[in-house]
Amino acid sequence: MKTRLLPDEITYTGAQLRSRWVAENAGLDGDAAVAFLGPCDIDPQHMVDTADLDKGARISSPRMVHILVEHPGLDLGHITARQRLLMAIAGEIINRLLGEPLVERKGDDLYLRDRKLSVSVATTSPRSGLIHSGFNVRGEGAPVAAIGLEELGVAPHEFAEKLLAAYQQEIESAAEAASKVKPVG
Repeated sequence: MKTRLLPDEITYTGAQLRSRWVAENAGLDGDAAVAFLGPCDIDPQHMVDTADLDKGARISSPRMVHILVEHPGLDLGHITARQRLLMAIAGEIINRLLGEPLVERKGDDLYLRDRKLSVSVATTSPRSGLIHSGFNVRGEGAPVAAIGLEELGVAPHEFAEKLLAAYQQEIESAAEAASKVKPVG
């Protein structure tokens, strides 16, 4: 698993959620994840969550920490489990930085009471399982009651680096654990 924090601000539109975007923009092939900061304004043509599409939901934020993950060969069930793992790790990191368990994961999103901190989706392409998770830097400007990392006193770049490292370690540790088990049968 390879990871990288990209230095440039990028507006996330949903078009980035595709096979090989991470390889083309960060030079990381195979199991890989990148983080970057920038606005979020998902064009309906790039929305993959059909519930959001059916509701006519608008997904936007003036600035987020974005995490894009690509795992070649994973089906929708497996990539959805990885998405939930990523979000659980993100919640643990934020709560550790806060010094108390204030942030709660509900499904594939993080909340502080009734204020939403994140957006997240998992999907597949013919080549890979893909995840996008975005974490508000500031809560204002989002189309729902939201909270941001800065309001919590969490530095966006520090959070991004910690999340990439922890996710990488978890994926590598799981692969190592799986390599030590013999099949039964």
